[in-house]
Amino acid sequence: MRKFLEASGFLLCVFGVCGVIRELTDGWFSFMGLTRFLTDHVWFLEGREVFANIVIAVLGLVLMIVSDRVEKKV
Repeated sequence: MRKFLEASGFLLCVFGVCGVIRELTDGWFSFMGLTRFLTDHVWFLEGREVFANIVIAVLGLVLMIVSDRVEKKV
């Protein structure tokens, strides 16, 4: 469980940071456009793409922090 949380947190953090960079460069940095699918097809995120990507990156950081709190089974 710990490794799963670490990996998913890392991926969310990377996707969020890539999304923020993409939005700030007006689509020039299109690498890993996974969050673009989310921000383009969810109606209440229209116009809030940078904020949504920041939230995704922060959720990734939170998952990585929580993974340190999970007890390691021997």
